[in-house]
Amino acid sequence: MDKKEAVSKFDALASELRLDIVKLLVRYGEDGLVAGEIGSELAIPPTNLSFHLKTLVQAGLIYAEQEGRFQRYRAHTAVLLELVEDLMAECCDKQMAPKTGVC
Repeated sequence: MDKKEAVSKFDALASELRLDIVKLLVRYGEDGLVAGEIGSELAIPPTNLSFHLKTLVQAGLIYAEQEGRFQRYRAHTAVLLELVEDLMAECCDKQMAPKTGVC
């Protein structure tokens, strides 16, 4: 993942509400949630929710699929894992691991 793409993803997560949405969707896994369920779980009004969902979709952190009249949202776990791996890459480099003791 290039630096510009990573910054865009972290920028999308820089809102408490968006971070809460991603965490909620991660918790629900492949089942995901429709927008109304997300709004109910997190007490977010529909107009605010729509803005935050759009931001997360554009950043590639979540995705939506049409389900009848509703959109079902799911966390894009592969992208989230790639983001974490990118952060940890230097830490877990074989040369760095003995120094940090983290990996």
